[in-house]
Amino acid sequence: MEPLYGLYLSQPFWLWAGVGAAVLGIEVATGSGYLLWPAGSAAAMAVLALFGVRLGLAGDLLLFAILTLVTTLTARRFWPNARLAIGADINDPLPRLIGHHGQAAEAFQGGRGRVFVDGKEWAAEAEDLAPIARGERIEVMAVLDGARLMVRAPGEAAG
Repeated sequence: MEPLYGLYLSQPFWLWAGVGAAVLGIEVATGSGYLLWPAGSAAAMAVLALFGVRLGLAGDLLLFAILTLVTTLTARRFWPNARLAIGADINDPLPRLIGHHGQAAEAFQGGRGRVFVDGKEWAAEAEDLAPIARGERIEVMAVLDGARLMVRAPGEAAG
């Protein structure tokens, strides 16, 4: 333990920079979004060490912990996109279709038909089984079973 403490006393900048780089590397590899703030806090500690702010090992670790807590909580509070839904796949285009407009590719029969939205034709189900004519403008309300769209004519009241 003594050699590690000696290294810390002689090279605190490089030690904190190494910790920040390692944590950032893990963040890049996993993409969790949670390790950005500890990596940034370690970088801040490296800058403080570069300018000669030294609180001793225990003080520096405490300051690092406080910086990590403050930056993480602040980011979660003021950066709403940092809060991704658990299990949400950012590469899945289907949830992005909700709210988009298109047109019926065919007349709906029994509340089911096909619609043309964002350059693609999709299987669709009419909200409340309302009749929709071919060519009528529609709005996507939801995605059902991963491949079928729940749609309604924009003039209808949402129910």
